[in-house]
Amino acid sequence: MTSAPVREPRQHRSRVTRARLLDAAVEVLAEVGWLGGTVTVVAERANVSRGAVQHHFPTREDLFTAAIDHMAGDLFTRIRLDGARIPPGPEHTETVLDALVSMFRGTLYRAALNLWVAAVQDETLRARVLPLDRRLSAAMYDMAVDLLGADVSRPGVPAAVEGTLSLARGLGVRELLTENEARRRTIIRQWAAHLDTVLTGAEAGCGAGAG
Repeated sequence: MTSAPVREPRQHRSRVTRARLLDAAVEVLAEVGWLGGTVTVVAERANVSRGAVQHHFPTREDLFTAAIDHMAGDLFTRIRLDGARIPPGPEHTETVLDALVSMFRGTLYRAALNLWVAAVQDETLRARVLPLDRRLSAAMYDMAVDLLGADVSRPGVPAAVEGTLSLARGLGVRELLTENEARRRTIIRQWAAHLDTVLTGAEAGCGAGAG
């Protein structure tokens, strides 16, 4: 007597389908942007039916914002784990900056940037992107503070952390068309040196000793 085939639990199949859709949505958004990234295109990339997409994500806005949110969460977790292993020492700040700058490179960043740009002109999309942007920005800020060991009660430190993330974003945008490793390395090294003085209070100390 042959045994009946073991059926995959429905809940597990649903999780697998959802994960495939999120992966596919990020890839499609990075490649063809918001206008080209239709539900049909994502369904074909994930090899599922359009109905399956809409079962998990009723609207296109739901699909793409969920994809960015999910993938960014995974990325932040990896960077936190890697950052926790960075040893203390003279190169600590520069190494942390490398990790933070890496968030603004690759497929996920291209996808997010395409979504953010589209939200400028699309009010419905903007209403979904704004809370996502606030949530991700807060998570990035907290992560940068932790990895840098920054004391945000010191004057100038919160602004320096914000400036660090703005610098990382700017490098990401600049290198979408022309990647230049030497230029990026020089900028990161110089900013790390400045950031160290702010984090340690050296600038304040120098100012107090002058005169």
